[in-house]
Order: sequence, then structure tokens, then C-alpha cells
Amino acid sequence: METITRLADLRETVSRLRETGPVALVPTMGALHEGHLTLVRTARERAASVVVSIFVNPTQFGPNEDLDAYPRQLAEDQRALEAEGVALLWAPPVEEVYPDGFATSISVSGVSEGFCGASRPGHFDGVATVVAKLFNQVRPDIAFFGEKDWQQLAVIRRMARDLDFTLPHPDSIIGVPIVRERDGLAMSSRNAYLSAEQRRNAAALPSAMRAAIAAIEAGDAVGRALDSLQAELIAGGFASVDYAQLADAATLEPLDSLSDRPARLLVAARIGSTRLIDNMPVGPAS
Repeated sequence: METITRLADLRETVSRLRETGPVALVPTMGALHEGHLTLVRTARERAASVVVSIFVNPTQFGPNEDLDAYPRQLAEDQRALEAEGVALLWAPPVEEVYPDGFATSISVSGVSEGFCGASRPGHFDGVATVVAKLFNQVRPDIAFFGEKDWQQLAVIRRMARDLDFTLPHPDSIIGVPIVRERDGLAMSSRNAYLSAEQRRNAAALPSAMRAAIAAIEAGDAVGRALDSLQAELIAGGFASVDYAQLADAATLEPLDSLSDRPARLLVAARIGSTRLIDNMPVGPAS
């Protein structure tokens, strides 16, 4: 595996890789876990070469968020990616991605405005901008993202479609199902912030979500099911619930009932100082 930190070297190497077949991109911020490696394995099944990016993007962190505390373990990540057969690691410094005088931002309205977008102003502008740059830098034929960040996936697909991306085409931006711990908690780099007690209590999140989904699918009122979900989280040790909402899986419009369109239950909740997000499909159409 080759590790590259400069854009000119990246473009030359990717051009060489493309001679052997399709190139896949797996964008990450590092601190890799089994969820990330599942993305890599899925990408290897679909492409001749896999490029992984590791870049802790400062523009998607708010002023009171955890940019400095975000885990960075490049050497360990390199070993894991090499073992998975990754062809190229793109690990640029901040100044290579945001050169002096950088003054451009991409804002995606609609799908970015609720949920995490409401509580993290500017977050999805930073996500859309850096992903657009990654797409332009690598020019992958196909790209893979985890479904844990469901709203992020919706924003990226909308951005790619609106801006006429051809590499990757919006239809080749692939969501990969969430990888979960044995107790059901979605794998996340932020799980490392949890104390032992908080980690045990965090299992209440997927448990409460499954209970709410079962109630909704059995015909209970959505509002009542979501109220019960939030009460279960607070009783289970969570400090607060940012949101718990049933939504259209594609548009993220809030739903009061199930229909024939795919739906998703999206939740964000805080345990200690850590904010966890999760989502699950709801109903037969999902």
C-alpha cells in the first residue's frame, strides 16, 4: 500500500491504478474500526483498486466540538488498511486540502436542515465541501459510506446529483449497512470516549430503538412510540435526547405514520459528554 500526502502525487498514482480497472474511494477520518474495514471489504468486491482517505476535516466541527480530541492513530490505521489489501492511502495535511485563502463552501439545503443539521450549524456544509473535494481529487468510479451517518449519506447523494458528478455518479455512491457491537451499539470512533459504565448504558440506544420500531410496525401511534423511546433512554443513563424521529428514508421529511415508501428511525442522544447517533429501517418498505 502506498501512502500519499500531496495532490500531484495522488493524481498520478490514481491514473495508474485506473489502468487496471475501476477505482473505489472510502472516505474516513481515521481511528478505523470494524465498520470502516467493512466498507473497505465491500469496496474491494466492487472495484479493482481501493483508495482510502484519512482526513480529520476541521470545517465540519463546530466551535465547541471535539476537533482536537478526535482520535488520530495514523500508523495503526495504515497497518489495518494494508492488511485489507488497500492500494492507496490518501492522508493529506490540512493545508493541502484547504490552501491559503480558501474561500469556497458547498451548502445543501433540504436534507441537511433537520436532525444533526439543526444542532450542528455548518456541519453539513463542511461535509459536502470536503467530500466534493475528495471526489475531485481522487475521481473514483464508486464511493462507499457507512449508513450510520444516514443524513450525511443523503446530503452527499443530493450534492453529487445537483452538481452533476460523473465520477462517482450519484447512483454509484453506495451506503453500507451499520456494523454493530455484540450488544447492538453501532460502531463509532466516538464510542472510545465512553467510560466503562457509559459504554454499558449505551446499549439502551439500539434496544430502545428496536422496541419503538416494533411498536410502530404493530400499529401504535408514532408519537407515543417515540415518547417511550426517549423515556427509556433517559431511564437507561442517557443525559438527553437531541432528536428521535421517524422520517422518509430518502427526503428525511418527518413522518407521523408508515406508508408504502421506505422509512427510517433516526436518533441522536447524549451520554455523559458524548453524542451518539443511530438509525434503523422501519416498515416492510425499508
